[in-house]
This record gives sequence, structure tokens and C-alpha cells, in this order.
Amino acid sequence: MILFAQNAASPWSTYVLFMIIAIAGATLITAIFLAKYFNLWIQARMTSANVTIWELVGMSFRKVNPNIIVRSKIAAYQAGFSEKDGLTTRALEAHFLAGGNVPNVVRALVAANKADIPLSYKRAAAIDLAGRNVLEAVQTSVNPKVIPCPDPSSGRTTIDGVAKNGIQLKVKAKVTVRTNLDRLVGGATDETIIARVGEGIVNAIGSAETHLQVLEKPDSISKRVLEKGLDAGSAYEILSIDIADIDVGDNIGANLQALQAEADMRVARAKAEERRAFAVAKEQEMVAAVQENRAKVVDAEAEIPMALADAFRKGHIGALDYYNLRNLQSDTEMRSAIAGGPPRREGNNSSSS
Repeated sequence: MILFAQNAASPWSTYVLFMIIAIAGATLITAIFLAKYFNLWIQARMTSANVTIWELVGMSFRKVNPNIIVRSKIAAYQAGFSEKDGLTTRALEAHFLAGGNVPNVVRALVAANKADIPLSYKRAAAIDLAGRNVLEAVQTSVNPKVIPCPDPSSGRTTIDGVAKNGIQLKVKAKVTVRTNLDRLVGGATDETIIARVGEGIVNAIGSAETHLQVLEKPDSISKRVLEKGLDAGSAYEILSIDIADIDVGDNIGANLQALQAEADMRVARAKAEERRAFAVAKEQEMVAAVQENRAKVVDAEAEIPMALADAFRKGHIGALDYYNLRNLQSDTEMRSAIAGGPPRREGNNSSSS
């Protein structure tokens, strides 16, 4: 009977044991969750941030850092925001999962609210996801920043312009800007502002009649540049453009004139050399023509003895006529020699023979 009673009671003991183990496991799991999330839940509860324990557990399963979400929401609610402003737990989680910087967005909202700058959570989150530092943008809206022009990191230290009289001026400027939150997404950044201001300064210097006008009134550059509306389409509003320094550079106009004169001189030399080469070639052609004509004269003189012999045979001239011709020729050569004339040609010698 005793053994039968023991065998009959053993299944119930097993069930009780399993129940005790299950309760102990559930208690242990609950204790672990409470140890992990109880502190955050209490903080949210005390600040009316409306974060439940189950939302904290769900954040862990969704790979969301609950510390960031809860503390950011607490900071926003302490600053006067609520879920009506879009700062729900789901919205903060979604921004975190999208790769956004939740604490930075919340700090930007708080700073904008304290500075009475209209900024919604939706716009702040969009600015953050666009890759812009929304907190820095809000701080720049409150405290404008100064952009040096040109950018020292570009390797240039001055903006160079040339007045109409050819004198170069080297200018350093400082641009004071304030962030325009409405144009921050898609607006041009510092590089565009620096490029536009540099272009405006060069244009203003180039429009001056003399460099002395710019040196006398440096603010004329600022006024001319500001009139162009250089902040259009940018993420900034230009408050002022201040000329920090102006130095006089080289006389670019004189240098260009000197280079032009040197170039003109080289062209003139090339043309003179071309004319000289043409003259030399012409001279050589004339020398060749003279030699050709001399050859023709020699050929003609070579025919004189043949003509005289033919005249003798036909009886056109006699011996007396020939001797008179020789005497006249000898007298002419003697007179030429006395007067320092040209020497006797070989053709004459051949004719006398």
C-alpha cells in the first residue's frame, strides 16, 4: 500500500517540480529585464516621457539603443516638447534606424526653441539625414560665423584683381553669414559663397578706373558685391562682407605692354629676316644673270674674227680699213688705261689676233 501510494503521488511531484522551475526561470528573466530597463523606465516615468517597459524590450529586438532614445526623449520633454510636436518614441526609433543622429536632432530642436527659431522635428530630421549638422546650423543661425575669403586651405592667401589702369590689388576679405534653415537642404555651402564673393571682388576691382579709388574706399567693394545677391540659392544669408586687407601688387598693365612690345619686336625681326633672305636670294639671281649675260657677250665677241674673215673674203673691207680699225681700237684702249678705265677684255684680244 505504501509503495502504491508513493507511485501514485510521484507524477504530481514532477509537475510541481516543473512548475517551480518554470516560475523560477520566469522570475529570473523578469529580474534580468527589470535590472536592464527598470532604471530607464523609471526615468521616463518620472519625466512623463511615456516610454513603457515593453517598448524598451522591443527596442532591444529592433537593434535600437534604448539609452539614446529614452534620454533624448526625456531631454525634449523637459524642454517643453511633446508627442504633438512629432517627438514620439516610434519617430525617434525610425530616425535612429535610418542612420540619423537622434541626440543631435533633439539638441538642435531645444536650441532653436530657446532662440525662438521656428524648427519642426520633421525638418530637423530631414536636415540631419541629408548629411548636414543640424545643431551647428541652429548655432550658426543664432551666432553668425565668419568665412575667410579666400579659403586658406586652398593654398591661396589673397584675391587678385586688376584695375583699369593696370595696377594689381591683392585683397583679403571676411564674409559673415547666418544659416538659413529653410534653404539648408539643397542649398550651396561655404565653397560656393567663397567663389561668388571672390568673383564679385575681382569684378569690383576691374570696374575701378584706378587702383587709388579702391584704396581710398575699400567699402565700395563690399557694397558692389552685396548688391549682387550672392546668397541666392545658398544655405546662408550673407550679413556683411568686410575687406580685411588690401595690398598693391605688380603693374600688370605695364608688364603686358612690355610683353606685347617684345612680341611685336620678334615679329618685326622675323619679317626683316624674311626680307633680308629675299634680298640675298635676289642678289644671287642678279649675279647669275650677270654671268649669263657675260657669257653671251663672250659668245658674241667670239664671232667677230669669223665676221672679219668673211668680210675679207667677200671684199667688203680691205687691209687699210682693217688697220684703221685696229689703230682706233688701240687708241681707245690707251685712253681708257690713262683714265683708269676698265681693263681690256679678252674678247678684244681675240679679235686683234
